[in-house]
Amino acid sequence: MISATVIKDRGNGRSKGFGFVEMENDNEAQAAIDELDGAEINGRTVKVNKARPKEKAGNQR
Repeated sequence: MISATVIKDRGNGRSKGFGFVEMENDNEAQAAIDELDGAEINGRTVKVNKARPKEKAGNQR
């Protein structure tokens, strides 16, 4: 693992319930996904997947 960041709410500083982990290589990342996706941590089921580019918002008026 290279880095890990928990995303926090700007207003109150509390976790938004997700974060990002940067891995050394794709094999390490896939092994972590395979092991942790669907696992229960502290009584909660976690979802782990690769980050995707942010989708652009449609033309709003």
